[in-house]
Amino acid sequence: MKGKTWGNPFSHKDNSVRETNNQTRSSACFGNTQSGKLSPAFHQALLSFCRMSADSRLGSEVSRIADSEKSVMLMLGRCLPHIVPNVLLAKRERMVLHLCQELIPLILCTACLHPEPKERDQLLHILFNLIKRPDDEQRQMILTGCVAFARHVGPTRVEAELLPQCWEQINHKYPERRLLVAESCGALAPYLPKEIRSSLVLSMLQQMLMEDKADLVREAVIKSLGIIMGYIDDPDKYQQGFELLLSALGDPSERVVSATHQVFLPAYAAWTTELGNLQSHLIPTLLSKIEKLLREGEHGLDEHKLHMYLSALQSLIPSLFALVLQNAPFSSKAKLHGEVPQIEVTRFPRPMSPLQDVSTIIGSREQLAVLLQLYDYQLEHEGTTGWETLLWVVNQLLPQLIEIVGKINVTSTACVHEFSRFFWRLCRTFGKIFTNTKVKPQFQEILRLSEENIDSSAGNGVLTKATVPIYATGVLTCYIQEEDRKLLVGFLEDVMTLLSLSHAPLDSLKASFVELGANPAYHELLLTVLWYGVVHTSALVRCTAARMFELLVKGVNETLVAQRVVPALITLSSDPEISVRIATIPAFGTIMETVIQRELLERVKMQLASFLEDPQYQDQYSLHTEIIKTFGRVGPNAEPRFRDEFVIPHLHKLALVNNLQIVDSKRLDIATHLFEAYSALSCCFISEDLMVNHFLPGLRCLRTDMEHLSPEHEVILSSMIKECEQKVENKTVQEPQGSMSIAASLVSEDTKTKFLNKMGQLTTSGAMLANVFQRKK
Repeated sequence: MKGKTWGNPFSHKDNSVRETNNQTRSSACFGNTQSGKLSPAFHQALLSFCRMSADSRLGSEVSRIADSEKSVMLMLGRCLPHIVPNVLLAKRERMVLHLCQELIPLILCTACLHPEPKERDQLLHILFNLIKRPDDEQRQMILTGCVAFARHVGPTRVEAELLPQCWEQINHKYPERRLLVAESCGALAPYLPKEIRSSLVLSMLQQMLMEDKADLVREAVIKSLGIIMGYIDDPDKYQQGFELLLSALGDPSERVVSATHQVFLPAYAAWTTELGNLQSHLIPTLLSKIEKLLREGEHGLDEHKLHMYLSALQSLIPSLFALVLQNAPFSSKAKLHGEVPQIEVTRFPRPMSPLQDVSTIIGSREQLAVLLQLYDYQLEHEGTTGWETLLWVVNQLLPQLIEIVGKINVTSTACVHEFSRFFWRLCRTFGKIFTNTKVKPQFQEILRLSEENIDSSAGNGVLTKATVPIYATGVLTCYIQEEDRKLLVGFLEDVMTLLSLSHAPLDSLKASFVELGANPAYHELLLTVLWYGVVHTSALVRCTAARMFELLVKGVNETLVAQRVVPALITLSSDPEISVRIATIPAFGTIMETVIQRELLERVKMQLASFLEDPQYQDQYSLHTEIIKTFGRVGPNAEPRFRDEFVIPHLHKLALVNNLQIVDSKRLDIATHLFEAYSALSCCFISEDLMVNHFLPGLRCLRTDMEHLSPEHEVILSSMIKECEQKVENKTVQEPQGSMSIAASLVSEDTKTKFLNKMGQLTTSGAMLANVFQRKK
């Protein structure tokens, strides 16, 4: 917009300087315009997001406006010595910019005191257009001046004179100018008439949030929206605010989403609390959206949206807890007198911003300390009778959350992690007594961990759901004293036992190990749980323990692998039950893939060799299948020497043995796994000797199987063999192509296409082999 288009959002009133009297100034003061129930500490924290420049000489000059003839003279005396030299030197752009900044206090003073509205309008127009593309510091200076002007002249003139300047630049081509507009809306919020805050300014910010393409501008819009929410008092704008909140949470920019959590959401939550809508609308609506997502996501959950809603709920936890404290039966007794109790440094999770600090919401750390002491006493000795806000959390929020958790796909690591962090923050915020007496019993009632319930617990799916990992990692890890750790160990041991004895899927236990294993502080604890499984009387439990070691190996340091993991696996590898011994193979393979200690690798290699070479295992079809799958999985990433001297030669032997298998179904199964293993290994560099003595002979054995059992595979194998043979023949005149495999470098594009198309039809893992022929770095 280049010209003024009022007629319009602004109503011009009598704008004379005489209108600026003490009463007007008083009405614009901070203390009189804030919402009724919000603490001064919260408003102060909210306004800290308006960045001012009062610290420097010029900033100090801008922030105070001369209001008498004498003070004008003094200001001119201070400012002119800084302006005149720059006028004489103002040939360079840098000098011009500095000169412009020095003019700000003079422009503001004149605009403030000039008797003619037209002249004042022109001066403010100059102020907003003074610098073509104001940088961060320059914008702060202009904002400081605008706030000083607003504080001096009162809300009527701010509406009539400053806001039109903002509106004029809302679509300016330079983002720096639009950024100034967005920041001005928040900085001026305390000094505007309340009707304008909740109508025109809110509409301006909404337009910019929806239409502006610059992330920095939308980020500033969000912060200003938060400040507006701290001053708005029109309940009819609640729904509009909620829709803006959802738009902000779903913004593609991480900066905008972060600003939403830091400023807009807590400010909106504060206003929502004041309206009485936090428990009646805001939290229930977000929960409903999560439930709807889970219902619709049976064939593919929108994890981004889930994160959006759940992170919003997580950011509301401090506001909810503050409401519980403020509406408690003891709130009237919470007076500050005598010695104030101390709050432990770790009592609350670290807030994302000052606005999510419970003490800021309450009003002060001292007031919070008194309330917390009464809160803990009430929970421990007097219960929740008559405490409506807390009863809502216990009887409605927690059961609904636990029900939602049971609907999550346990294999979705991201969802499990999100809900785990949510419950952890909820429990840490509401405290240990609440967690022990209100949260844990509800989970325990659902899970029913006792041996009498083996069939019903695992059979009805409760123990196989995400409820298990979220309870283990979100609730039982909140507190870390010895009794808390014992409870977590006991829970995981019980889950492992019940799932194993019920022949149920182990996904919930695996999810718990993955989430806990990401934190080294829990590695010893998880090894304690697994050792319980290693020495258990049931082979089913020992088998589960063996399989769980595979998940732990990658995150555990090599000292623990050597001292705790390998000895446990060696113990299990000599178990009386063959199924337990077979279950150790994936974990041994993962060690070969991740560990670099030579001595440790040799111990594992010896154990795998005994599985492959001991006569007692020569007819163990299940053991061979597990080893081939493991070799295919870890071979490409394992130490090259181990791969060359152990994996590829043994695959050759297994392929030879499979030629003699008389049961067609077993022969095809082994051949299919061998095919996948060879395909994965073809991504590696294979030396000429290894190619001639083991890789090609193994492929030929495999082709013999596939000729009879799967002609489609046989066609692909023939192409691979032919091209590998050609490569070996041409070796004398061609240098090897870096680390690119011989098989991979020679397979033609046509063959690759045929191979991938066939694999999609032939095996369930066809999609996983899409990169078989790609170069391995």
